[in-house]
Amino acid sequence: MNEQTYESARTSVDRRKRFRNYIKLYVLLIRTSIRSRMQYRFNFAFGTVLAAIIQLSEFLMVAIVLAKFGAVRGWTMYEVGYLFAVMTLAKTVYRTFGNEVHNLERYLVEGELDQLLTKPLPVLLSLMPRGFRLMPGELLQAGAILTWAIGAMLRSGQISWWAIPQTLFAALTGGILLFAIGMATATCGFWTTRISMLQNMTEDAAQTAARYPLTLYPGWMSALMLTAIPVGLVSYVPALYILRGELGAWVFPLLAVASAAAVLLALAFWRFGISKYQSTGS
Repeated sequence: MNEQTYESARTSVDRRKRFRNYIKLYVLLIRTSIRSRMQYRFNFAFGTVLAAIIQLSEFLMVAIVLAKFGAVRGWTMYEVGYLFAVMTLAKTVYRTFGNEVHNLERYLVEGELDQLLTKPLPVLLSLMPRGFRLMPGELLQAGAILTWAIGAMLRSGQISWWAIPQTLFAALTGGILLFAIGMATATCGFWTTRISMLQNMTEDAAQTAARYPLTLYPGWMSALMLTAIPVGLVSYVPALYILRGELGAWVFPLLAVASAAAVLLALAFWRFGISKYQSTGS
């Protein structure tokens, strides 16, 4: 083995060790965050119940309308409930692990990001475990609606049991997509500092709109939610195949590739933003 090959192999081993150490540290920070939150168990339990009620009430208002009119643009109440639940699950995945990315504005305004920049860890790794959230209320609400919707469609023969693992896959890749969108939006804060208005458009409004069939919206808006802000890939596109047999099985490789590509692009944009960031002390 020549010297160049030896150095390359050693570098590869060092990278793998560093990656494993980052993962161990990330898990440790998450455990610490969970323990600190569980010190106030009544608040945690009360917040869980309140979150579940609020989320459920949002869908109930829509369900009452659908129960009266039967369907909207050909989408039944059960299908709309499915879209609503999958989007909620995906958002829960994102906000459980990446909540502090969503809250980056506070770090920029208060100067806390400068402290993270001085630590011998990647900023993203230091940031994410700080706001690790347990969101059982959202999980209960989404799980209840999804069980109700899938159960009804199973009984009618519209879908098969394969819909369950396919739905979980869609929720997972959807959570990754939402995280990528959130990280790209947060990165803009390295130049603008204030990002809450932008988040209202790229995250809050977009995710709320994608809880319902994209056929409800004008063509330009549907195209926007499938490309520039691809929230339509979270629930609508997989639902076309899982619930209606449209498109094709290629939907699942598409979701995997799209979520991976979105994260890689968002990470590249994040690193570029960090390199251009002017801290409060500079």
